[in-house]
Amino acid sequence: MYPYSDKTKNLINLIGSGDTAYVPKAITCAIKTLDEIANDNSLPEATRESAAFSAANLVLSDYNDND
Repeated sequence: MYPYSDKTKNLINLIGSGDTAYVPKAITCAIKTLDEIANDNSLPEATRESAAFSAANLVLSDYNDND
């Protein structure tokens, strides 16, 4: 398993157990969140650039959240 942060691991456990909401269109959710990070001028430029790069790659991937 990828070495996720403790915060991410905690949410994986909460979602898996049903204690918090599951988002069925998770890739679209991730793209929107990454785009918000990319547009947040209070964050370091390197963080914003990384978020924009990740969002762009997800948009151009062959994901489909229409199902």
